[in-house]
Amino acid sequence: MSLDAKGTAALALHRFGFGPRAGSIAAIASDPRGALLAELDRPGIGRIVNAELMTAAQSARAVFNFRQERQARLIAAKRDADERAMSGASMESMEAKPDAPIPAAEAVPQQIFQREAKARLDAAIVPEIGFVERLVWFWFNHFCVSADVTVSMTGAYEREAIRPHVLGRFGDMLLASAGHQAMLFYLDNSRSIGPKSVAGLVNNTGLNENLAREILELHTLGVRAGYTQTDVTRFAKVLTGWTWLPLRGNPDHGGEFVFNKRMHEPGEQIVLGKSYPDIGLEQGRAVLDDLARHPATAKHIAAKLARHFVSDEPPQPLVDRLEATFTETGGDLKEVAKALVKSPEAWAPERRKLKRPSEWVASGLRLTSIRPPLGRILQAQAQLGEPLWRPPAPNGFPEDEMAWADGLARRLDVANEFARLLPDESDPLAILDTAIGPLASNETRRAVARAESRQQAFALLLMSPEFLRR
Repeated sequence: MSLDAKGTAALALHRFGFGPRAGSIAAIASDPRGALLAELDRPGIGRIVNAELMTAAQSARAVFNFRQERQARLIAAKRDADERAMSGASMESMEAKPDAPIPAAEAVPQQIFQREAKARLDAAIVPEIGFVERLVWFWFNHFCVSADVTVSMTGAYEREAIRPHVLGRFGDMLLASAGHQAMLFYLDNSRSIGPKSVAGLVNNTGLNENLAREILELHTLGVRAGYTQTDVTRFAKVLTGWTWLPLRGNPDHGGEFVFNKRMHEPGEQIVLGKSYPDIGLEQGRAVLDDLARHPATAKHIAAKLARHFVSDEPPQPLVDRLEATFTETGGDLKEVAKALVKSPEAWAPERRKLKRPSEWVASGLRLTSIRPPLGRILQAQAQLGEPLWRPPAPNGFPEDEMAWADGLARRLDVANEFARLLPDESDPLAILDTAIGPLASNETRRAVARAESRQQAFALLLMSPEFLRR
């Protein structure tokens, strides 16, 4: 099956972006590939500039201060009650509440999280295509942390470790993620201490291998790439001392990254057959730089990108081309993205990828002006099995279709709920032309046209094969 110009534009918007908005198919129909490449060259693309959003360290300090103040209020309230009891106060006065209200236990963390979530959702809805934003989502899932562990820092982590490097060097993103407070906390490296370090000998504490293992297995080389358990242990020793300043006692800089020499395992380490002298922080940077340039990393990243954008079983020529570009450019992610767009295999008209729930929700919101409350959007994603920034494990949310196919029935519930917000003057067939236009089958058009209501028509559109897939 071949596609005309508008069909290719619609394919581009679904496969590489978050789906069409009103007029976007026509806007890029003359040169869909050129439109994607032009987005890659747009200054500041992928960044979020918002003065309301705090750095990870600021967020951590804000949450720490909030919880300390809340604890102090609780203690003060209890003391007041005890004093009234000791002075023979009446039961009525004993049960009086303190003058200052005690805030909910998680008010500040959730406020920070919701501001970050709104900024991220806006970044997906506003762009004409959203290719770079899709890359941001891909790379966050690759270098994932979980808001279940780092709720106040997760959005800042994406803005600080992923977005600045999404079209830069892979090695820079690897270093930024490995040294970020959220990753150090999520994978327990902030508490990893070299057994022969000063802190290790004095406190009789030891090594944590989580970060080292996940960098090798998930972030760079991939599974079965030739490294051994000994490599994991030695790399973990290299990363000892990569931690952050304690929040207690550091009101201005608590939560910031620091290399703590007292925690660092002294001495040379041999990782993957190469010797790395003990030069403190630079020892870890040297290992990360070599991992970023390793042939196995190029192969792993190329296959994962192709699998995400094109097919669960991507064409080998496409994988080979991405791998070669990654290697030849030293991990230049903009050039790798360009190679993806320019590859004929990436434009196969067969749509073999099922959109993940978050992508499907964003695609639906781009179609109309309806904006459910943020809490409902986040609830919908969680209901569909992809809660925002909460992957089930360090390997992120799965890419394969089978992981999401069982949840399609639940998408119908979300589609019906979103459809109830559709304005009465909406024309479902016009929305269909915006959403899938030339990709729509006769069956889908008939189903939408024959629906009993505007709401039912919109829900059927969201659940059509053409809209569910990219």
